[in-house]
Amino acid sequence: MSKKRKGLALIVFISILALALVASQGISQQKPIIAKGCSLPGCHTAKQGELWGNVKTVSGKAEMIQIDTGALWTVKFDDKTKVKNWNQPLNKLPKEKEISINYVEKNGEFYATFINVKPPVAVDPAKVVKVAEMKKIWDEKKALIIDCRPAGRYNEGHIPGSIHIWFAEFDKHIDKLPQDKNQLIVYYCQGPT
Repeated sequence: MSKKRKGLALIVFISILALALVASQGISQQKPIIAKGCSLPGCHTAKQGELWGNVKTVSGKAEMIQIDTGALWTVKFDDKTKVKNWNQPLNKLPKEKEISINYVEKNGEFYATFINVKPPVAVDPAKVVKVAEMKKIWDEKKALIIDCRPAGRYNEGHIPGSIHIWFAEFDKHIDKLPQDKNQLIVYYCQGPT
C-alpha cells in the first residue's frame, strides 16, 4: 500500500472514530425532557414522548415551536395538532408560558400531537395582596419580600429590597428566611399562571 493510501486510510479511520465518539457523547448526555421548575415534588413527571417547559419562540409560518426544558427543543406542529387551554393561534403564545408537548419522532424531527398550555391558577382572594396594601407593606418595611421568578426575570426588574429565591430552588435557600416565624413574608412571581 502506498504512503498516500495509508494516509487516506488513517484519516478515514480517525474520522469514523471521531464520529463514534460524538455519537456516544450525544447518547450519554441526552437533553432534559422536563424543566427543573416542572419537576418539583408534587408537580409533573415527563414520560418518553413528552416535553415540559417554557415557550421560547413560535413561528406560525414555519409551524414550529421551541420549548425550553433546560435544553432547547424544536417541535413542528400543524392543523392536526390538538391544543388545550389556548383558543388563539399558537404564534400568540407568550414567551416563557408554561406548556407541555406530546410528540412523535419521524426521520429525526419532532412533531407535536398535543400541546397543553398551562391555564391560569385560581388564587384564593384572601391570599392576594392588593397593590395599595403592598405599597404600604413596602413603605413600612413590614415584610420580607421574595421574588420567586427565574433569575433573568428578576434581573429585568424587581421590587426594590426584595430578595431572589427561584421557586424551583427554594429548599436550597431556607437560610434566607427569617428566624421569627411570625414575620410577614410576601412571595411574588409573574402572577397566576
